Amino acid sequence: MPPQEASTTALLIQSLLPFVMLIVIFYFMIIRPQRKREKETREMLASLKVGDNVTTIGGICGKIVRIRDDIITIEVGPDKVKLVLERWAIRSVDKPISAD
Repeated sequence: MPPQEASTTALLIQSLLPFVMLIVIFYFMIIRPQRKREKETREMLASLKVGDNVTTIGGICGKIVRIRDDIITIEVGPDKVKLVLERWAIRSVDKPISAD
């Protein structure tokens, strides 16, 4: 390679390196953690079962009493009011509250 082509190639690599590094940093700081959270959420929603204590995305806490496909019925409050929700509306599965 003539010296001019070598310096042009080096200059091109040197100018593209910051952009490549930015993309790599962006991937490891934003995209990868988001995919991990999405995977955990999918696994949690797939493992729901009757009797689980859950919290909805609206902050309502209740106990699952029925699951039918993507429709979940939860009981809330001392009057055991039943709410019918879509599966995606469940935010988390809570640990059972002990009666100590």
